[in-house]
Amino acid sequence: MVHQSDYMITRLPATLSDKEFVRFSTFISDHAGIKMPYTKKTMLEARLQKRLKANNIHSFEEYGDFVFSREGCPSELIHLIDVVTTNKTDFFRESGHFDFLVKTALPNILESRVDVVRDPIRIWSAGCSTGEEPYTIAMVLSEFAIGRPNFRAAITASDISTQVLQTAKTGIYPEERTDPIPLNLKKKYLMRSREKSKSLVRISSAVRSLVTFKRINFMDDDFGIAEKMDVIFCRNVVIYFDKPTQQTLMRNFYKQLRPGGYLFIGHSETLSGLNVDFKAVASTVYRK
Repeated sequence: MVHQSDYMITRLPATLSDKEFVRFSTFISDHAGIKMPYTKKTMLEARLQKRLKANNIHSFEEYGDFVFSREGCPSELIHLIDVVTTNKTDFFRESGHFDFLVKTALPNILESRVDVVRDPIRIWSAGCSTGEEPYTIAMVLSEFAIGRPNFRAAITASDISTQVLQTAKTGIYPEERTDPIPLNLKKKYLMRSREKSKSLVRISSAVRSLVTFKRINFMDDDFGIAEKMDVIFCRNVVIYFDKPTQQTLMRNFYKQLRPGGYLFIGHSETLSGLNVDFKAVASTVYRK
């Protein structure tokens, strides 16, 4: 005789209805600015399954009631945004930007800046993901500072995802991820793990000390940054936003920059069609 208890009852994965998709996609767009068309329904369902499992919730409707409740907000909202954000980055990605930074942007900025010891050059890596971009900038600035004893710089690196920021703060990466870094910079600014079997490297403390990480949501009118920036890197981020959101963000970036400051965007992006006062000075490089 076979008893029901002899079998494990497997609960089928929840499915995301069109109604619930609209509920979540609207929130993600309004809260984080990320476009979520219907073509991404399957992707959203798969990613949100992780949060259902983590909270022992068995339907998307129940999860929605939880995440948008006082009990679920704000802690679960952060996890929700974490699972839907895209985090693709590399060291020295679109390397021409870093050449422009040291050969053109920094010299031009320094011409108008008298006291960079007291008030350092400030650079914002906006949408920094797991930290490869701000650490690349930090290495480039460290090289630029050689022979310039009075040069000082400070880098703010931000992302909406707390998960990637935790990785970024450690400055620890699989060795193969550092392949794009020039060999001379690897020798100066990377430290190998003592456990060779792990094949991990860590960004040197001198480089890490130049970078301050913080969570920033681009949808907030106030970025929470008191200081004006000399340079903003926001690359391969706004392609996920609709035009009105891009418009608002670029205007806020403009206000955050000092006069003469520079904005770097991704090579697949453009400010064409946006009503902003930036002047194009190179491919995907703009100046206030």
